[in-house]
Amino acid sequence: MAKPGIDFPGVGAGLVILRDDGKVLLCRRLKAPEAGFWNIVGGKVDPMEPSSEAARREAEEETGLKIGKIDFLCVAEEIIETDRQHWVSLIYMTRDFTGEPSLTEPDKLSDIGWFDPNDPPQPLSPFSAKAFALLSK
Repeated sequence: MAKPGIDFPGVGAGLVILRDDGKVLLCRRLKAPEAGFWNIVGGKVDPMEPSSEAARREAEEETGLKIGKIDFLCVAEEIIETDRQHWVSLIYMTRDFTGEPSLTEPDKLSDIGWFDPNDPPQPLSPFSAKAFALLSK
């Protein structure tokens, strides 16, 4: 069975979740692509699922937060040679959420926390770096 990102370019969706103090929510990945990297929440877009809904669904699944209104931020494309993967991700952002984040998918993520986008933890996913560059404009 063909796998997105490996056998053909995958489509992903990510969400920059911003707190009122300007900090962003990041998760540390356990699995490829980018195992060990800090990244915004997100994942693959399912067939017939709008990318904005995929971003919301993934964020709620990974954090336990309830996500409200989201806005489009950018498109990021990464060819990750070390993992032999190719992804195109539509990235959104929100300040509209309720609840406190928790590590709800410990099989996929090892840590979660709020960070200053101008001084993020390392290693930082290129997807997140591209989104953060736009936040500072």
